[in-house]
Amino acid sequence: MQDGTPPPIEPPKPGFVVAPEDIISSETHIQDGRKIIVQEISPIALPAPVADQPVLDQTNPAVQQRLADLRAAPRVEQIFIGATVFRSKDSAPRTYATYRPTNGGAPVTFWSAGDFSLLTGFSSFQGSDGKTRSLSMMWSSRDLDRANQFPAQNPATQIPDFPAGNATFAITSEKPSPEAIAAIQSLHDVYNNEYERLKTAYESREQARLQQAAELKAHPPKPKDIILNFWRTDAPATPATAGGAGQ
Repeated sequence: MQDGTPPPIEPPKPGFVVAPEDIISSETHIQDGRKIIVQEISPIALPAPVADQPVLDQTNPAVQQRLADLRAAPRVEQIFIGATVFRSKDSAPRTYATYRPTNGGAPVTFWSAGDFSLLTGFSSFQGSDGKTRSLSMMWSSRDLDRANQFPAQNPATQIPDFPAGNATFAITSEKPSPEAIAAIQSLHDVYNNEYERLKTAYESREQARLQQAAELKAHPPKPKDIILNFWRTDAPATPATAGGAGQ
């Protein structure tokens, strides 16, 4: 979950069980400490294929009204960001990011005084301008104390100085659109207004991740056996109203 709480455990899905009398032949192979069982079984009647949906009649008044309602509904602005968070034991984190407009405009690159790893716990938010936005971000982290990993032209050699206080940003590309500036500003508004909550949630997620990694290392899962079922037919299978194929 966003605050680090483990998600609820889903009940196991019902498995596919083949009756012993339906198994025609079986071969067992051992691979990486698990069994791979290949079974030929009696043919199974498959569900009837789903019929094609009828073409939408756009002359229908009800359909026209529904389309008009969809066009009039407030649109959620999509924000696509690629970010690298640079860290150092002697300075605050800094983020180098690329914003990619959804209208096909040129990407906008910028430096931020914020730590964008804190913006990974949610997928949508309401900006200070009242717009609802959806955030999709891919990010990575780099250690500035490992100076030998950065070539001279790396952006990390050009981190600007930022004033103390709320996180601000500095555009490094040319002629960003007003829409791009508004989107980037909205991210910083959320960051500054919700900083403590974002930081606490991120730390909780990291703690949960480390605990899970330690648990997996101490108790690695055992490989599960695999059963592969197949059947042969000389004619198309008879459709059925219920049922399913094997794994």
